[in-house]
Amino acid sequence: MTNALMELVNVDKSFGSTKALSNVSMKIEPGKILCLLGDNGAGKSTLIKILSGIHQPTRGAMKFEGVEMKFSSPREARQRGIATVHQDVGSIPLMSVGRNFFLGAECVRGRWPFRQIDTKQANLIAIEQMRKFGITRISDGRQLVGTMSGGERQVLSIGRAMYFGAKILILDEPTSALGVKEAAMVLKMMLIARESGVGIVFITHNARHAMTVGDNFCVLIQGRVAASFARGAKTREEVLNLMAGGEDISELEQSLDIGD
Repeated sequence: MTNALMELVNVDKSFGSTKALSNVSMKIEPGKILCLLGDNGAGKSTLIKILSGIHQPTRGAMKFEGVEMKFSSPREARQRGIATVHQDVGSIPLMSVGRNFFLGAECVRGRWPFRQIDTKQANLIAIEQMRKFGITRISDGRQLVGTMSGGERQVLSIGRAMYFGAKILILDEPTSALGVKEAAMVLKMMLIARESGVGIVFITHNARHAMTVGDNFCVLIQGRVAASFARGAKTREEVLNLMAGGEDISELEQSLDIGD
């Protein structure tokens, strides 16, 4: 028996003659953060599209809560409790915090045919949820999302997914293009979400961020799992070398005085 929320077993994905994924196996467990690492073109995007119901595996099995299945659409995946927060967040800048929070699932009041959106309730819930994750600067649900920072938008999207009952959170590069303070805000929220029992898939290029919050790690190289290990099994330098295809890049980092 396994306690995995989702498990991929020997999954392949091909597009015509091009094989994007080959023999990929991984587990997403409740209350744990799985860091999915790899360079551009490693197959991370294809993999998260399979997890979120956009693509189906060409070969292999996908199990959700122990039952083998294939999602026919992203909607079916969302109904099962799989929420994906993309790098560009997907919020609408010229709409309020409350309206963005309930976009597509609006709070309503009254009876048909006199139903209308309950903006007051939506605003209250949105602010309450953001405060749970440490966002206190936003105090009015009528505030436009376009006035929020990138980190605050990420928190809004993750909080929304949690409110609507996400069992698995797929976070696609949530800390990229964020400053140090905002990235720390998102990482902190991931830890809070983990404590509630949600399984998190954290896709990132940033080994330091991954090592800060990750419980389990999966490194992809050219569509294959190059390494799969638990927290503490490898150093940051070893992880970076794996992501670089096995090349030792520590000397290059030192000569250029760079790092994460």
